[in-house]
Amino acid sequence: MCLAVPMQIESLEGNLAVVDAAGARRQISVAFLENAMVGDYVLVHAGFAIHKIDQQEAEETLKLLSQMGRDNRE
Repeated sequence: MCLAVPMQIESLEGNLAVVDAAGARRQISVAFLENAMVGDYVLVHAGFAIHKIDQQEAEETLKLLSQMGRDNRE
């Protein structure tokens, strides 16, 4: 099973970006995307941004992932 996590682009330098989700920052590649910009929300899988999404979709997905994590700890 594959999981892509929504993250927001904080900075860009060439095809590399620093992204953040709930304080977790990572450096990833945006080579698969056209016109990636600071502030964009992207789905990140295995160190690559694979798709742009809107802010609402990112927030809803992160909320669901957080709920799943809490359910597994109970």
